[in-house]
Amino acid sequence: MGPSDEPSGLRAGLRGLTTRGRSFLAAGVTAVVCAYLLDQDALLRVGVLLAALPLAAALLLSNTRYRVASGRRLSPRRAVAGQEARVHLRVDNVSRVPTGLLLLEDKVPYVLGPRPRFVLDRVEPRGNREVSYRVRSDLRGRYPLGPLQLRLSDPFGMCELNRSFSASDVLTVVPQILPLPYVRLSGEWAGQGDSHARALALAGDDDVILREYRPGDDLRRVHWKSTARYGELMVRREEQPRKARATVLLDTREVGHRGSGPASSFEWAVSCTASVTAHLLERGYQTRLLTDTGLAVPGSGAGGGNTAADASGLILDALAVADLSEGAGLSRAEEPLRAGGEGLLVAVLGDLDEEQVARLARLRNRTGGAVAFLLDTATWAGLRMLAPDTGGDEFRDRVLRLREAGWTVLPVRAGDSVTELWRAADRAEAPSPYRNEAGA
Repeated sequence: MGPSDEPSGLRAGLRGLTTRGRSFLAAGVTAVVCAYLLDQDALLRVGVLLAALPLAAALLLSNTRYRVASGRRLSPRRAVAGQEARVHLRVDNVSRVPTGLLLLEDKVPYVLGPRPRFVLDRVEPRGNREVSYRVRSDLRGRYPLGPLQLRLSDPFGMCELNRSFSASDVLTVVPQILPLPYVRLSGEWAGQGDSHARALALAGDDDVILREYRPGDDLRRVHWKSTARYGELMVRREEQPRKARATVLLDTREVGHRGSGPASSFEWAVSCTASVTAHLLERGYQTRLLTDTGLAVPGSGAGGGNTAADASGLILDALAVADLSEGAGLSRAEEPLRAGGEGLLVAVLGDLDEEQVARLARLRNRTGGAVAFLLDTATWAGLRMLAPDTGGDEFRDRVLRLREAGWTVLPVRAGDSVTELWRAADRAEAPSPYRNEAGA
């Protein structure tokens, strides 16, 4: 990218005079006036010299024909909240003359830190310089970087001219992703194993897909009935395991969360969603993100064609800018869930009322497995400080009703670990918290 067009000529140079240059010009004009009034030739020569120096610097600097290009590279382009990212800048002198003193300043949002500034003494013709700086944000989001500003200065510091580059980049800060252990979830189907074996056992001879025998095929796969019919060896075609599907539902309703900033229940929910999504993608699930607004990422028709890395990038980008919604219910998420067919459903939920619990109970029948992180948001508001180990009666009732509907419910309090809660979802492990209190 190259600098944008800027005014040139003496007028532009005069506007770029520094405090030192303006002082020299003012002193020179004053000396010339005094020399004229006092009829002092020596003082006149001094005044002319003082005034000519900043004017000459401004004229020379405004007429420079530097051709400078720059580039920016982010490492990584997606940074995790709380971790540093490095921005690499490269300045190329594409002209045939060396540059003078160059001052670089990159524009960054204040949440990423102070604006970085660099001084390059001289760049030879066709030469380049590389500099880098670090940025960090504890808040997820998308932050613009740039444009880069180039400041030209004369050796005496009399004049400075700014040139701006037009291109900019975006740094995406994604939620924190915590590693989750492998667990066996109730009702899940991973595309193989017992459920797959039962499906094959139910298939009759008419459902078998056959092909001709090829050297190296396992003789145990020979289909003798078809071999006798066609007069040549026929073998069963290898079964193609179905891709396991999963949906992670994030409750973004403002009425369903409490607290503010990084310590709010909503930020915990976003981080939990990112961790679960990344874990399911690593396990081979075709995973999508769904919110109460009906937004699905990847969208319909896109999930099957995306690789795990593509899907992860799309979902993390969406979670980076996820915000609280004004909705009051989860009804807009039901249609995408019905259209998605059976699969594993993991829901990260805030406060629920009776209607929302009833809707979730009915949705359970359409999924192969269902896990709910149910946030006791009162603990984020400090309303259960005296008895942190037990939820309120209404909260325990919500847990019980969802469990009776077949959900694996993981009650969440402020400060709980996503990793430990996920481990409690293992169907072979001990029951999760609140089971005794809820009477499940």
